[in-house]
Amino acid sequence: MVLLLKSGMALLSILRYPDSRLHKIAKPVTAFDQRIKQLVADMAETMYEAPGVGLAATQVDVHEQILVIDVSDTQSDLRVFINPQIVWASEERQIYDEGCLSVPGIYDGVERPARIKARAKDTDGKPFEIEAEGLMAVCIQHEMDHLKGKVFVEYLSPLKRNRIKARMAKEERELRKDRERDRVGMR
Repeated sequence: MVLLLKSGMALLSILRYPDSRLHKIAKPVTAFDQRIKQLVADMAETMYEAPGVGLAATQVDVHEQILVIDVSDTQSDLRVFINPQIVWASEERQIYDEGCLSVPGIYDGVERPARIKARAKDTDGKPFEIEAEGLMAVCIQHEMDHLKGKVFVEYLSPLKRNRIKARMAKEERELRKDRERDRVGMR
């Protein structure tokens, strides 16, 4: 489902864990065209509306290597990473409480490298590198996991993961019932 906005951008539907489409591996972007620019704009709008600080194309059922990230408090520092790669990661590690737009309401500690250097392309296909630490480093790594078909809960123990999966499945059933009730009520 896509909700069109007045600005020409669209809010995209975010897949919810344990949807199997979240485990598809994204393919590299080969054409840096208007379609990619529109997808990036739609992804950013979707991320801000959710609200979140990062979104991978995989999460909106587009299996191309595209990330949008904005860790600023003012939603004024959008970063776009196309075909991202981590080219260096520190040996020092940190545990950060992570959440995910595909696993709403769930937060847990995940250990990752504290600092990274990433290489990617922008929407025009121009390459760039970024050194990151703190929330930006965590966010890049988290979103890149989505491109590899991995959701952050897979770093957690099997017991926690199964509890989360059961909770998400129950919430999805309840959402479907609510939508069906709304649909029937509209007749």
